Amino acid sequence: MRIFVLTTLLFGIGIMVNGQQTAPDPHYKLIRGNSIVQTKNYYLLTLLQQDTAVRKMLEHDTVLAAIATNKLTGLSKAGKECTGSLPCYAARMEFSEKEIGEVSARLTALYNTSNVLGRLVQKHLIASGAYILFKNSSPAELLVKAWEQDARGVNFAIGVYAEGKKPNYPLIDSISFNVNDKRYGSLLYTTTYTVASECADSRLFFEPSLTCALRYLEINEREQAADYEPMMETVNKAAFNKVKTVKWAAYPYSVILVPGAGPEDLHTPLSAEGMLRCRLAAVQYKKGAAPFVVVSGGKVHPYKTTWCEAIEMKKFLIEKLNIPENAIIIEPHARHTTTNLRNCVRLIYRYGMPFNKACITTTSGGQSMMITNTLAARCLKELNEVPFQNGKRLTETEAEFYPAIDALHINPTEPLDP
Repeated sequence: MRIFVLTTLLFGIGIMVNGQQTAPDPHYKLIRGNSIVQTKNYYLLTLLQQDTAVRKMLEHDTVLAAIATNKLTGLSKAGKECTGSLPCYAARMEFSEKEIGEVSARLTALYNTSNVLGRLVQKHLIASGAYILFKNSSPAELLVKAWEQDARGVNFAIGVYAEGKKPNYPLIDSISFNVNDKRYGSLLYTTTYTVASECADSRLFFEPSLTCALRYLEINEREQAADYEPMMETVNKAAFNKVKTVKWAAYPYSVILVPGAGPEDLHTPLSAEGMLRCRLAAVQYKKGAAPFVVVSGGKVHPYKTTWCEAIEMKKFLIEKLNIPENAIIIEPHARHTTTNLRNCVRLIYRYGMPFNKACITTTSGGQSMMITNTLAARCLKELNEVPFQNGKRLTETEAEFYPAIDALHINPTEPLDP
């Protein structure tokens, strides 16, 4: 355990070697782009848009500008040439593997440690930790891998929310439309026409496809990744301000994490299971286990519900259990137990809490045992990372865990909670 904690601590601070950033910087502030949904899902593409010098370089590169022109031409002609054909529209919206490869080759050729792309990799890609799973890559390779992840993430969103392909969890995340309905062709036409109009003057190679992905998330009412953001300034402001004043040595744990349990009907704000989990957490809080309770869960069950598990648990903790608001941190985006843990670790890191201090989960017995026995393997399978390290089991309903820096990595195959 000591080795793990030391490793976690080292990765939890921004390490500089010969003036080069080699690990995430806990003081790094994510750049807010044109939309929070875009920033969370496609951070490299956001940086390429927002950095004026980088944007100018890419817009004036003839190879990349030609890709932008070709994509816009295809979208502009789709209404006449696709005649309602979903595969035809999809081919014009998505990045082809050929295009992805061409961009990768061009970024590699343009990259230099001392130019604007080199500075972007150092000051943003590495410092943010948003692509931490590529930490063993060279800076140039990191840039390419980040591009390829973002490009395939854009394709994934278009595939699910335009083409109707199955998402990772079809029962809760599927498309809102019947793609086999003849009227759907009209929606494809209108969306494509709108995107072509919005991007008509763009010379950035990725903007037409990126805009398609964002528009389909929007019209499917699947922009939950932006819910309650920026949370430090809104729903978590009181707790965020309290973090700076906490004497951490006075507590055995930094947070008590409560995973949500959604009801199965559209009329129930908080399930019985959610209420009981809150009560278990309140017991631990009143014992002084940690200065904060993190309630985690988004708008998940049932399909297209408007109730947010974290919001309803916070209300219950305050109104029924007398837990002060500044002791409650909401994490309103997680859709699975895997991301309950991952997103909690992200908040610990971004809010400046001790990253090498143990935390505890408080939940029902069955879920608690699952977290300690099988969740790590599930995380590796579904997220390609394990965002935590198990500690000691304390009771049937409480167990320790330690944060892991890999939690920072973006997962754009879950666009509602990347």
